[in-house]
Amino acid sequence: MAAPGSRGRSLSGLLPAQTSLEYALLDAVTQQEKDSLVYQYLQKVDGWEQDLSVPEFPEGLEWLNTEEPISVYKDLCGKIVILDFFTYCCINCIHLLPDLHALEHTYSDKDGLLIIGVHSAKFPNEKVLDNIKSAVLRYNITHPVVNDADASLWQELEVSCWPTLVILGPRGNMLFSLIGEGHKDKLFLYTSIALKYYKDRGQIRDDKIGIKLYKDSLPPSPLLFPGKVTVDQVTNRLVIADTGHHRILVVWKNGQIQYSIGGPNPGRKDGIFSESTFNSPQGVAIMNNIIYVADTENHLIRKIDLEAERVSTVAGIGIQGTDKEGGAKGEQQPISSPWDVVFGTSGSEVQRGDILWIAMAGTHQIWALLLDSGKLPKKNELTKGTCLRFAGSGNEENRNNAYPHKAGFAQPSGLSLASEDPWSCLFVADSESSTVRSISLKDGAVKHLVGGERDPMNLFAFGDVDGVGINAKLQHPLGVTWDKKRNLLYVADSYNHKIKVVDPKTKNCTTLAGTGDTNNVTSSSFTESTFNEPGGLCIGENGQLLYVADTNNHQIKIMDLETKMVSVLPIFRSENAVVDGPFLVEKQKTLPKLPKSAPSIRLSPVAVCAGQTLQFQLRLDLPSGSKLTEGVPSCWFLRAEGNEWLLQGQMPSGDIENISSQPTISLQIPDDCLSLEAIVSVSVFLYYCSADSSACMMKAILFSQPLQITDTQQGCIAPVELRYVF
Repeated sequence: MAAPGSRGRSLSGLLPAQTSLEYALLDAVTQQEKDSLVYQYLQKVDGWEQDLSVPEFPEGLEWLNTEEPISVYKDLCGKIVILDFFTYCCINCIHLLPDLHALEHTYSDKDGLLIIGVHSAKFPNEKVLDNIKSAVLRYNITHPVVNDADASLWQELEVSCWPTLVILGPRGNMLFSLIGEGHKDKLFLYTSIALKYYKDRGQIRDDKIGIKLYKDSLPPSPLLFPGKVTVDQVTNRLVIADTGHHRILVVWKNGQIQYSIGGPNPGRKDGIFSESTFNSPQGVAIMNNIIYVADTENHLIRKIDLEAERVSTVAGIGIQGTDKEGGAKGEQQPISSPWDVVFGTSGSEVQRGDILWIAMAGTHQIWALLLDSGKLPKKNELTKGTCLRFAGSGNEENRNNAYPHKAGFAQPSGLSLASEDPWSCLFVADSESSTVRSISLKDGAVKHLVGGERDPMNLFAFGDVDGVGINAKLQHPLGVTWDKKRNLLYVADSYNHKIKVVDPKTKNCTTLAGTGDTNNVTSSSFTESTFNEPGGLCIGENGQLLYVADTNNHQIKIMDLETKMVSVLPIFRSENAVVDGPFLVEKQKTLPKLPKSAPSIRLSPVAVCAGQTLQFQLRLDLPSGSKLTEGVPSCWFLRAEGNEWLLQGQMPSGDIENISSQPTISLQIPDDCLSLEAIVSVSVFLYYCSADSSACMMKAILFSQPLQITDTQQGCIAPVELRYVF
């Protein structure tokens, strides 16, 4: 039987034969019957006069996790190959990754199997190799990935949706395709029988493919892809979802870690802090020493009790659910990829915080977990622990409706509550429709705020345009936070690498910070600042500060809404905190001796008060044509001789890795001051070479900053610039 020639190389050529197979499999009872049916199918497809061959990867494509580009007809001969057509924003593609990981643990290239991720972008931002690199790290993808930025392979094969798997035989001949998620059993069945079939014919080769993992080339960092951040309004502590390290950090406002829970590897375990594990946690909410966590890839909602120092599960069963209604007790209710959580209240007569709202990205809905007995809009009384759908049909669409169950969302990923009148709503960052929407807490009505377009089925109405309502354009926003002091909504416009602000009264959306460039500028004004796929944000310090989880820069950035300056929160550990995972500063550096030739600059005194944070911005210029010496870390040191109490819990030293992106040094004045006057010093040691590396040298400089500590509350302190030209 010849393969149909009119379809060329498209997947439609497989459709008639594979459809017949899948109908036959429905009637098969035993595993032996299923194996036999697939074996017979392969005999038929393998016997076609002409292979349905996959085209060669085009030359010039960018590859990750390989030593060099891969050729279908040179490197992959003798292999069963699975092409995973994916785009990293897609929740369905994310859901498929555990199946692929499991398959890779069962069979290796030595067994004759290789998986290749073919990244075919939806959003323009996803075509950029650096952003794909971040996704490969974030989701621990260890097989080769090719950036098919122009979707040439996608178009040649007539792939129609994300994700799509194409299984190839050892001649590059297409055998099967699987569209969408939820086909793990078929994936394992087709792969195992294909390996057996071609091994029986001596066509499987066990040679290894040159794998070079991108993650092995990276230095450790205190944070790894932090997804969300929230603030404890009582203590001003921050809670950070350190997503890439699979842990939750509780840090003081100076960045010192109080608790580190989970990590560094993924897992799913309740219990005391030292034993508990998470898997790519995202949303966090804190109240009264209780933290709720959207444990995204475990498909769970977890509860952290900071007083008891224990973690427990309050919703989900640990595997991805498909239920779109809910209604069971939380720990018996399957859920799917929760991405954010926020506290709410069920009514004016009930205490605040008796509902946990959940952005259920996996089923494109908003759910509620009852933390106490109460009511939802248009619902009867619900018992404590009930977990159920609140809004969203479960269809992936951009549909607004007065009836919450008839509305449609597309991968909602961020939530914020505006409980006060006239708002009384939840704001939703609906990432795949590139919109921000609102849900009334009074009647559940879902309304459009900004972004997208009127056609509810068009999920490609994205862009980067300031404007009003539907004329404004966003690109895959992941976070929102409500500023009740100003009645404004801040949006993490993730794929535009910007922070935007929306006035919900006028629906006007404007850029607040971010140039759109992803080069990391660690300290700057709003207009000069940069972010890289920021994923979450929250308001702190009574509306003065906006904290941003700058996900792909592995940082928490602080936006001062009064001074319009952006800085980086230093994350560091104290001797008492249990911290898992790698850190940049593993031990305190020894202060080198300053050369006699080192200039000493005494700065003008600065007035500060207890609790304030003073920031020093390095602004050092090397001689023209010079560059920092590779392999020799330039560094800075913070000292306060005679007043060491000033530096308790502070980060005392750090590296200078790039002269064009110099660090900001933070000093938080302690609440209990032992002296009203002190001098802090910043010593800087730079190792640099001439452009042709013919001469290398070390230069140093000492800055002395007198402090006048007062009892009266000061206004915002402008950062102190430490300028010098060598």
